[in-house]
Amino acid sequence: MKLPSLFLMIALAATTAAAGPVRIIFDTDITGDVDDVLALAMCHTLADRGACELLGVTISKDNPLSASFVDAQNTFYGRPDLPIGVTRDPAAQKRESRFLPLAGSTDYPHDLLRNDDAREAVDLLRELLAASPDGSVSLVSVGIASNLANLLKSKGDAHSPLDGPALIRQKMKLLSIMAGAFAFTNRTNYHLEANVINGIAFMQTVANQWPDEVPVVWSGYEIGEALPFPRRSVAEDFGYRTPHLVKEAYLLHSGPEHDRPCWDQSSVLYAVYPDRGYFGLSLNGRVSVADDGFTRFTPPGKDATGRKRDRFLTMTAVEQARALEAIVQLTVQPPRSSGD
Repeated sequence: MKLPSLFLMIALAATTAAAGPVRIIFDTDITGDVDDVLALAMCHTLADRGACELLGVTISKDNPLSASFVDAQNTFYGRPDLPIGVTRDPAAQKRESRFLPLAGSTDYPHDLLRNDDAREAVDLLRELLAASPDGSVSLVSVGIASNLANLLKSKGDAHSPLDGPALIRQKMKLLSIMAGAFAFTNRTNYHLEANVINGIAFMQTVANQWPDEVPVVWSGYEIGEALPFPRRSVAEDFGYRTPHLVKEAYLLHSGPEHDRPCWDQSSVLYAVYPDRGYFGLSLNGRVSVADDGFTRFTPPGKDATGRKRDRFLTMTAVEQARALEAIVQLTVQPPRSSGD
């Protein structure tokens, strides 16, 4: 090996080490579907492993138990003081839940009991971004885009004099978002995905106004649909603690005979491990959101200015097997605080 090449490798390794773990904000609509619960479990496991620093959780749909449940899960995983923000946008979808009532169980002690006592989501997002090093934050969005759209519309405040787009440009390095569909899926080439159609105007704001300087990687419906979380794992792999919040939530939502697709988990996995070969990526281009909620990907064309911000996840059969195994293992790993 030539000496300059060796020096270059050492320098690159030092730079990587100095960069530290990925800084993650998890933005979730944790109400209706249980994949949000499993994705949040992954965030905690990855933080336990030192692969990411989990800065906070923001909630994009309206349910009076959402903040309490998230606090219960954060406490279960040993992070009782992790900041939580909730949307107070009246246009955000209100959603019932089969599993959020677990927040009231004495099996899962925690101290944030009401949404009214949680932070407002955009205020928390602005604080977390302002306190972070420049270009260091990856925001994982796995629900409707109410918080993202309102962050884009936000003005300077006590946390930062910058408006939303400028703050995003300065502090963020990636938006990893579960939304849309970019391949034949669910027996159609025109699938209208839930995170979009449940808040079309919010997602249009993100697609139209997100700064070109911060890459957006979309995980379409087709990715999670091809990653079914195995019911056998739910039955067998959470036995280290009884009862187990994640297992109970899964069974309340999906029952014991269903392999629930890993839509939200795919965006977490990519955000933390973008270079591990779990997924492929499309060419750069731009995603637009139609008035009916259809997401369309357009390559940049001859005039590439401002048209290369977006890519979407792809997946071969080999990547599919690797990604599913990683998701399962990162979901079922015991919390560092379990002690048993």
